[in-house]
Amino acid sequence: MFDVITDTWNPVVGCLHHCSYCWARRLAETKLKNVERYRDGFRPKLIEKELSRIFHKKYVFAVDIGDLFGDWVPSEWILKVIETIKNSPSSYFLFLTKNPKRYMEFLDLYPENVVLGATIETNRDYPVSKAPATVERYGFMKKLPFKNRIISIEPIMDFDLETFVNWVKEINPVMVHIGYDNYNNNLPEPSLSKTYQLIDLLRAFTRVKTLTLRECKES
Repeated sequence: MFDVITDTWNPVVGCLHHCSYCWARRLAETKLKNVERYRDGFRPKLIEKELSRIFHKKYVFAVDIGDLFGDWVPSEWILKVIETIKNSPSSYFLFLTKNPKRYMEFLDLYPENVVLGATIETNRDYPVSKAPATVERYGFMKKLPFKNRIISIEPIMDFDLETFVNWVKEINPVMVHIGYDNYNNNLPEPSLSKTYQLIDLLRAFTRVKTLTLRECKES
């Protein structure tokens, strides 16, 4: 997903957002269905043995097969993950959620080596998920008083250019990642030329990392 990531780490797995394009749920329910942690499918679960991990000079995507900050996740699980991260001060840890309002609950506890990210695929309201609406995610990320913030616009969906650029500018992330769907999920995608317009405007005030870029697929 992000080329700076050196490791993934999943002390918590599973998600209840039910995004139509979710590669992780598909993987957990098919190829990994006989692996112990996915025996119950994509039901959220704490993997206690992962809490003993220590990382040295890594950039770790924490909970890439789930959403650690979903409303269903017990606060105790989140606290255990944060405490474990404190044992690896030489590494950075990326959190990525579609429910950034829960970041607010732990503001005094994040160590400096944490990056708080949110997925905001568009400024529009497409019926592709049970996650909080993108406008809600934008609102909480804009208010989040934390320096190391990123936005993931992946998989990108069609958007209103001026509004979307203003959202990102108000959030003021240190980096934005932009990429198209990789799994043929028939999403409402913008044209490639429109995406390049977005990238050019965002690069005027933040770093932009591009992932999969291609012409949009016909619905």
